[in-house]
This record gives sequence, C-alpha cells and structure tokens, in this order.
Amino acid sequence: MVNTKLQNKLRKLTAQAVTRYAMIEDGDRVMVCLSGGKDSYTMLDNLLYLQKVAPISFEVFAVNLDQKQPGFPAHILPEYLTTLGIEHYIVNEDTYSIVKEKTPEGKTTCALCSRLRRAILYKTAKQHKATKIALGHHRDDMLETLLLNMFHGGKLKSMPPKLVSDNGEQIVIRPLAFCAESDIAQYSESVGYPIIPCNLCGSQENLQRKQIKLMLQDWHERFPTRIASMATSLQQVVPSHLADDSLYDFTGITTTGEPVIDGDIGFDEPQLENSAIIELHTTNNSVDNSKIEILEIK
Repeated sequence: MVNTKLQNKLRKLTAQAVTRYAMIEDGDRVMVCLSGGKDSYTMLDNLLYLQKVAPISFEVFAVNLDQKQPGFPAHILPEYLTTLGIEHYIVNEDTYSIVKEKTPEGKTTCALCSRLRRAILYKTAKQHKATKIALGHHRDDMLETLLLNMFHGGKLKSMPPKLVSDNGEQIVIRPLAFCAESDIAQYSESVGYPIIPCNLCGSQENLQRKQIKLMLQDWHERFPTRIASMATSLQQVVPSHLADDSLYDFTGITTTGEPVIDGDIGFDEPQLENSAIIELHTTNNSVDNSKIEILEIK
C-alpha cells in the first residue's frame, strides 16, 4: 500500500525546492533522467504530480541510458513508462565496455562512467529539445558530496540544486534537493517500483562515497537531528566566517565604531536548541507568474 503521508511530504518538499530555486518555468520541457533506481522513480512521480497541479504549463519526458551492463533487464523501464503513458526514450550506448576497458584493475569506475553518461545525456537533451535536465540526487547525496570534496578535494563544494550544464547549453536541476534518502527509500518500497540495480558501480566496496554514506548513517542513528541541520547549513553560508578571500574582502576590513552584522561572533555558542530543523519551509516566494509557486500539497 502506498504510504500517502510520505508521498505528500516528498511532493511538498519537491515543490518547495522547485519554487525556491526557480527550477521549472512556464513552457519548459523537462527531461527526467531515469536510471531505474528509487530516487529517479520518485522524482518522476513528483514531477508528473506537479505538472498536474502547478499554475504553469510544462512538459515532462523520461530518458533512460541503457549502458549495456551484463544482465540489465532492458524491458523493465520501457514497460513501466508505457504503462504511465508518458513520452520516453531509451538511449542505447555501450559505455559499460569502455569503462571496464579503460579502468585499471582495482580502481573505481565512477569518474569515467559519469563523464560518458553526462555527455550522452546532454546530447540527448539537445536532440529532444529539453530546456531542463532533471537528476534524481537528493539531500543526502548533496551532503555526501560536500564531505567528499572537503575530505578528498580540499574544496567546500557540494551538488547545487540548479546549475548550467558542462557544455553551457542546458540547465540541470535537482528537484529532490530537500528530500531525505530514508524517506525516498521507504516511499519507494511502499509503491513497489521495479528497481533495477547498478552492477557497474553499486558493488564497488572501496568507494569513498560509500564510506561517507555509512558515516552519515551512523551520525543519524546517534544524533537524529544532525543531518537535517547540516542540510540547512548549505542554505545559510556565512562567507565572512570562512577563509575564501575571493568571496569576502578580508583586506578591506576596517573598524567603524559601530556594531556590524558579520562582526566577531565566531566564538559564540551555536543556537543548538534550534538545530532540529527537519521541515524546510519556503517563506519568501515572491516569484513572478512564470515560476512555480506551490507551498501546500493537498
């Protein structure tokens, strides 16, 4: 039985993310990248719902990249999408053989696979005149990427909810940016989506991302509000209290004799009593009529 409480929650959070970052505009043609995993199924479900209730008009079509992995059940997604009755395309490209050939033994396949997949999806989006490319990354993916870049890349960088594609021709959006993976997993199980596992990357035990995921899961079990607080921090960046002089003019700091907003409060204790912000509410949505503006899902 479908978990309607989670369904409403995920739809509401998706609507808030789409609204806050102006992900979808009137007349858009949104290409939903469907992998066969729980995240992309949920994203498609949410966007199809928003398409029905939004005060604007936009198109949604689905694309799956069949990378020719051994044992890949090629019939599942076409059958599922045909049942939904939506426009869809299956792109057949043997990236699996290329990745296996080019990746040294014992190394992870993610980087090369990602580059090849991204190039194909950009080409497909252009071919089918998509104005937006929707990816199924959720809140936990964004936090994992933040920590990966901090630990291994030396950058304070995550997955943004919206950005311009590498080739500069499309806009990439992440409608599940506010959605927790645990909610998506539970909802997906209740719906009974025909999940297709990824045999290329999912079985690699030495992935750094997998280690980060385990760490976040441990934190969530011991400190239930920590992940929500970390997610909120991505939306409340204080450049004056970091150390990037390209974002903040440290050389130009002078005394004024008056209190300043970004003054020396770095040693103050954080407001821990307010850290358990689990529901993300959009309170300032003065967008124009060409943007989606949905705050409540009935």
